[in-house]
Amino acid sequence: MINRSIARTIMTSAVLMGSALLAGCNTDDASLASNAKANRPVSPKLVAAMTAKDMELQSPILIRLFKQEAELEVWKQDRSGKFALLKSYPICRWSGDLGPKTREGDRQAPEGFYSITPAQMNPRSSYYLSFNTGYPNEFDKSLGRTGSQLMVHGDCSSRGCYAMTDEQIAEIYAVGRESFFGGQRAFQFQAYPFRMTAANLAKHRNNPNMPFWKMIKEGNDHFEVTRQEPKVAFCEHKYVFDPAPPPGSTRPLEFNASARCPAYAVPDDIASAVRDKQQRDNTEIAKLISKGTPVARLNTGIDGGMNRVFAAKLPGGQTGLSDPGESDIKATAFSSAPGTIPPTVNPPRNSAPATTAASYEPETDVRPSSALLAPSKPSNIFTNLAHKMGFGDADTTATTNATASATSGESGSARPKTATPARSVSSRPVAAKRAAPKTTEKTAEKTARPEHVATARPQSGSPNASASPAPIQSTTPAASSNSFDSRFSVTP
Repeated sequence: MINRSIARTIMTSAVLMGSALLAGCNTDDASLASNAKANRPVSPKLVAAMTAKDMELQSPILIRLFKQEAELEVWKQDRSGKFALLKSYPICRWSGDLGPKTREGDRQAPEGFYSITPAQMNPRSSYYLSFNTGYPNEFDKSLGRTGSQLMVHGDCSSRGCYAMTDEQIAEIYAVGRESFFGGQRAFQFQAYPFRMTAANLAKHRNNPNMPFWKMIKEGNDHFEVTRQEPKVAFCEHKYVFDPAPPPGSTRPLEFNASARCPAYAVPDDIASAVRDKQQRDNTEIAKLISKGTPVARLNTGIDGGMNRVFAAKLPGGQTGLSDPGESDIKATAFSSAPGTIPPTVNPPRNSAPATTAASYEPETDVRPSSALLAPSKPSNIFTNLAHKMGFGDADTTATTNATASATSGESGSARPKTATPARSVSSRPVAAKRAAPKTTEKTAEKTARPEHVATARPQSGSPNASASPAPIQSTTPAASSNSFDSRFSVTP
């Protein structure tokens, strides 16, 4: 076992060094081959956990992240071919608010589905180690959203990123590296505002970002019912999950985030399972609303969140927008933190005197963007109530030829559409009454730390004009034995 590990380490170094030589003996590339942090082996404890869960060291991975809970999950493919949870990591710091990133400088950590390639892994990060989330993706660009260098990294410091401790990112980085050596060309990164549970959706039912959240919830549902990485495509300024050519079609699907959706279908087994899950969720949401589940208050002046495990270690530490959960934050003070908290950490602070309650209700036509699912119409009191609150089932079919939708409105929310061959139904968020943000911005970006954008909180406004990206393909990874060669390039 030891000899095999040593041989693999030597081979890894040889591959990286060979890539540097082929690149013309570039000294920067050569330094990556001997980067001790980037080449640190996966810990024996985590390897043992993989073995216990019937996983191989170099099998594909997938990452899921939840802001409100301040947790990052690493999922790994087991020998059955399905993904299973390998390990959960508390997030040390994230910035911004619940909701997607819309523009450069808004301090928002992105939400959505992104694809991480070996080129996005940064072994020379100023924040120990990092990987670029890939924001903006084609969906973001189609709405005119801007931003760059949004990372998952160490150092527990965030100005638009997701920050872990150095020890955590070292382990996550190593697991991702091994998946690339195993042939995975890219791993999926799913970022959510919170876990897509009925309780959370009922609690945040009045949030103006709800149409966007319903849209990415569909991808969450696809993953949860299949335990497979969902294929992701974009058209008509929306996400499309697991699209396949319709029956009888001989032409490959071509998607463009700003153009009309081609005719496509979702495999029957996936469509049926997702439809059933959505009906169960909608019924539960309606029950919670009917029982008086309070609406989440709109926060002002709170920048991001921190897992309670870390907040408990800091004098006067707060979790910010992260839900401390059922456990008292004081109880976690006696447990060890998963990594070193730097003395420069800046926990979230509430700079406003109080939060403001939402004073609006969603329109009755706000529906999930289940582009291809055709659930039966609800018939009981709870599902009827859910429909009125915006959680009802969408009118759907197995193919779509709908026209492109307009870009989003306030808060950069997407306008997910439910498409049918005859018509398309658009959903739009309802404007919220928010406290007016400050109009001045102060740049705090350090040149030595390029993966951060440091400015004040965002002003409200619509995204810029839509871009017209080239047609894209789905993000399903295809195995390749040499896909990791010379891919450890550094993101500027």
